[in-house]
Formats: sequence, C-alpha cells, structure tokens
Amino acid sequence: MLSYAASIRREIHMRPGIGFELDDTLAILRRELSDIGVEYTEKYGKSSIVATVNPEKSHFTIGIRADMDALPITEECDVPYKSLYEGKMHACGHDAHTAIALATLKRIYEMREKISCRVKFIFQAAEEYAPSGAMLMARDGVMDEIDCIVGLHCAPGDNTGKVGIIYGPKNATSDGFYLDFFGKSSHAAAQQSGVDAIMMAVRAYTDIEFMIAKAFPAKSPIIFNVGAIHGGEANNIISSECRMFCTLRTWSDEDATKAIEGIKKIIAAVADTAGGRATFTQAKHYPIIMNNETLTAKVEDAASKVVGKENILYIARSMGGEDFSYFANLKPGCHFNLGTKHPDQTETHGVHTSRFDIDEDALDIGVDIMTQFVLDNQGGIKF
Repeated sequence: MLSYAASIRREIHMRPGIGFELDDTLAILRRELSDIGVEYTEKYGKSSIVATVNPEKSHFTIGIRADMDALPITEECDVPYKSLYEGKMHACGHDAHTAIALATLKRIYEMREKISCRVKFIFQAAEEYAPSGAMLMARDGVMDEIDCIVGLHCAPGDNTGKVGIIYGPKNATSDGFYLDFFGKSSHAAAQQSGVDAIMMAVRAYTDIEFMIAKAFPAKSPIIFNVGAIHGGEANNIISSECRMFCTLRTWSDEDATKAIEGIKKIIAAVADTAGGRATFTQAKHYPIIMNNETLTAKVEDAASKVVGKENILYIARSMGGEDFSYFANLKPGCHFNLGTKHPDQTETHGVHTSRFDIDEDALDIGVDIMTQFVLDNQGGIKF
C-alpha cells in the first residue's frame, strides 16, 4: 500500500505544471490542506501557498519549503503515474519535495498540541522559471515571521537512506540571460547589402568562450553555456535577428559581475564591427545558497537520528542554481540532499532528463527527517 506521501507524489507527478501555471497542483494542495484543517494563504508571490501549523505560537517559527513546478520535457518513463501532459514532466523531483512537505505538515498538524512552536510550510512556484517564485515570495514578506528555514532536493545519484549535507556555500550563482543581435536582412547573393545577425552571434559566442577561458584563474569555477540559438528564416536570406539563450554559473558575485561585464563589452564590439546592434537582457538571477552552520548542524543531527550517522554524506559544492537562496539570504537556512536511488538500480537518470524518477521509499525518510527536525528544535535555536 502506498504511503500518503507516495500517493500525493504520484497525483502531482501525473499533472505537472510549468512556472506559475500550476492549477492542478494548487488544486490538490487546497483540497488536502482543507481536509487536514490547517490554515493557509495565497497572498505571497504568485501561484504559491503558505500553510501554518500553530499560528498562535509565534515565539519561534520554523519554515519548511517545497518547490512545485515541473519542466518542459516529454516523459519517457513507463510507469503508471506517467505525466498526462505532453511536453511537461516532473524531471527534477519537485513533486517529491511537495509531497514530503505536505506529508510532514499532516503529521505535524496531528501532533500540534505537543509542539511548542509555529511551523510555516512554503509551497513555492517557479523555481525553474523566471521570475523566481522564491524571489517574489521573499519580496512579499514571507520570511518576516520565520526564524529559520529548511528545504531539500532529490539526489538521484545517492541511494535511498543517504542524506547529503554541506556547511556554508552549497552551490553557485545562476544567471540566465538573452543576447540579442540585430542586423539587416538581404538576399544571400547580395550579402554586402545585409548585416548578418547569426554571424554576430557566432562570433560573440566564440569570443565569450575565449574570454571565460582566459580572463579567470583556473581555480575559479565558472560555466558559460548557450542552450539555444534562434535566428533566421531561410537558407538564402541574411538574418536580421538572432537570440542566444545563455546561463552563467560562478562561485562568487565578483566573478559573475566580471563575466557579465565582459560579455556586454564583447557583444557591443562584435555588433559595432559588423554594423549591427546587440542587447543584453537579464532573465533571472539566483544567489548562492549559504547554509547556516548552526542550522545545518541541527539538520545533520535530525537526519542522523533517522538514517544513522553512517548514512550522512558530506557532499561537495556544486555549480547548480537554486532559488531557495532568496529565503536563506534573509534568515538562517539549510538546504540538504535526499538520496532517491533504489539500491538495486543499475542505471541512473539525472535531473532534467526525460527518464528521471525516484525510489518512493525515500519520501517517508524525508518526512521523518523534517518531522524530527521540528521536534528537536521546537524550543528555539540560538544563532
């Protein structure tokens, strides 16, 4: 028989939504929260819900965050709970995050009279989308009454029962942006009459990669990636417009600023040489998650009680981006990894791939860790 968390996860998985378009997921949450009897509001951010257990116990408040959105990927998993919507899939585990938070809420609510603190559950839209759902919720004051916040992420490379912990910086800055090049259309046979936007994009791409390779010391991790280039209409027409879809990842704000300023100079110089024009448009920015050391020690202790100290993994810092950082920038936060690989699984499919799935036994482990954390720290934490 499926656990409550697994049944909710499957229902959410079958009806994924992208960005802020989460009608099905929000309907499931409203139904469950109403059945449980807990107070909730939708006043923070957009397409997001905050539910509160023990609203009157305001001397100390723990926040638990779950992201809810899916990705524009067509699922290839042959499972009974496969996505019903072509081109939409929970390929990053946010369905699991939401189910774990909801199941934790249900358990905490059932024992609420024995818990001496307030607990706020943040169900957030658009972690994978711009503008960041967490940024909008933080802007609207969701952290004002929260003293600390915890969140987790599925780790498909780690076996179920393993928990990944890191103290201090967990990941990288993440900047998403568009580089647009504008030229002049003409027939390819009369190329001297046109200004080729695709040529400008290609030249800029090469120059940016050269700059990234040579302007930063080898000890400074930095990634520049172009995920898509859109331009042109036919093989015999000089294209007047071309857009590059880019991401930049660094381990410091200083490197991010330096790289972006370099990119802006390069596209301006390339466009000027070609007789065209170029623009830089920022789409999103995720700061680095800084795991508070005191809070992370509390999370590690709670996880150790659930899975055993021997199953705690001290993980390396990554180049990933996560908008949990908008919450952790305001109050002490800890974001940890939950192993979701079945021990007998021989092939691993990573996040953001069409065959990503999880071992559902991991869900109740996540619930147990979150519950244990609340029970251990209901009296408050000195930061």
